[in-house]
Amino acid sequence: MESEEFLDFAPIKFVGIDDKEEQNRIIDVLMSVVDPEIGIDIINLGLVYEIHKEDNKLYIIMTLTALGCPLADVLSNEVKNEVLSIGDYSEVEVKIVSSPPWDHDRLSSFARMELGL
Repeated sequence: MESEEFLDFAPIKFVGIDDKEEQNRIIDVLMSVVDPEIGIDIINLGLVYEIHKEDNKLYIIMTLTALGCPLADVLSNEVKNEVLSIGDYSEVEVKIVSSPPWDHDRLSSFARMELGL
């Protein structure tokens, strides 16, 4: 996905990370985490709500497209491993929340196009 026109994903709240380059590194690596049931990455799906940095630890608050998703642990571990691969963080904690619930409004143009919406 090289076109700038598709970079309209849902807002992500960054806490403790003011550096845009660092924010972009995290977003780029999270774009490699694909929801296995839908086949679209978690950034374009709008699943990531907040990324919070405290010292050298990163907290990622995200949701799922459906509550009770049987692949929640798989997705959470993949997020953790991908962010740790950046090498800038000693620990990554992923918290999956149900509120606010995910809806189609969080989909990027790319995701909408891929899903035929």
